[in-house]
Amino acid sequence: MAETAPNPALLALRERIDAVDLELLALLNRRARLAQEVGELKREEGSVAFRPEREAQVIEGLKGRNGGPLMRDSVAPIWREIMSACRALETPTRVAYLGPAGTFSEEAALGFFGSSIERVLCANADEVFHATSAGAADFGVVPVENSSEGVVTRSLDLFLTTPLFIIGETSLYVRHNLLRRESRLEGIEAVCAHPQALAQCHGWLSHHLPQAERRPVASNAEGARLASLDPRLAGIASTRAATEFGLHVVSPAIQDDAHNRTRFAILAHPAKHPQPRQSGHDCTSLVVSVPNRPGAVHDLLVPLKQHGVSMTRFESRPARSGQWEYYFYIDLQGHPDQPEVSAALAELRAACAFFKVLGTYPLDSH
Repeated sequence: MAETAPNPALLALRERIDAVDLELLALLNRRARLAQEVGELKREEGSVAFRPEREAQVIEGLKGRNGGPLMRDSVAPIWREIMSACRALETPTRVAYLGPAGTFSEEAALGFFGSSIERVLCANADEVFHATSAGAADFGVVPVENSSEGVVTRSLDLFLTTPLFIIGETSLYVRHNLLRRESRLEGIEAVCAHPQALAQCHGWLSHHLPQAERRPVASNAEGARLASLDPRLAGIASTRAATEFGLHVVSPAIQDDAHNRTRFAILAHPAKHPQPRQSGHDCTSLVVSVPNRPGAVHDLLVPLKQHGVSMTRFESRPARSGQWEYYFYIDLQGHPDQPEVSAALAELRAACAFFKVLGTYPLDSH
């Protein structure tokens, strides 16, 4: 059978695309050289390479000026990768997160910092906090809240015992997939996954695999790794993990909540990274406790109302003192450089027995 001659119009378009690609490559290298000059100046003055508020402002500005047909939501991931590659020319960025390869924490880290990072894989949240506190990593990434299961309690507790603070946030739509060496459901004796994933897929597992053991492990990627070693096991993890461990996606998107989303905090040490400057779309997170007296919790809310500051999250955690005392984790809209936020925080501090700002950072732009 004779080959069909290529369409001349298609060939012409491909040639034009190739020419544009060469122009883009030249422009990217021009940007990279400018980034190297910025890096030299930053090293001379001792300032940090990564400024989350600066990158957030750049991306939001580009999204606002995008004239199409490139989709608005495509701008952020493209420019994060460009910024990541240019930042790597200034200094390596070491990022700690829950491993092994293929976890949602890895996806969150790569989505926030781009792929040009040095990856510090950790066995659990405690190790992420320790690596970042000790200087083995410049930044840490930990899950702090899920839309269906609520807060990740261990991450919140660790904020009380370490000096780390939040310099950014990112969130993912979490799609849980059942992974296995076989491409069928029959013969699964146990499902291995992080406890949060098992909880988020409770309904599906009860209906489709009621006899299978639910086996909690340190991470979803670890569950996928175990499933790759034993045909009787299945894992719940991302498609990235399926590719990493050579597994079949037996059933996609098995989470009970179709809009399942997890929020991740980006951590840094205050001695090594400054508080992000005001970006215009910021969140301030804090943890407080109040004296055990009538109306004490109400008194927390009064300064916010008086100064017109919106509260977007309010969570309580036992203080483990044996006295029925609680810590309250609060997210506020705004930055301490704003007069109304500064005034509200000052009054809150005066009303609290314990007060700690966990960080001020740009809101997730995804």
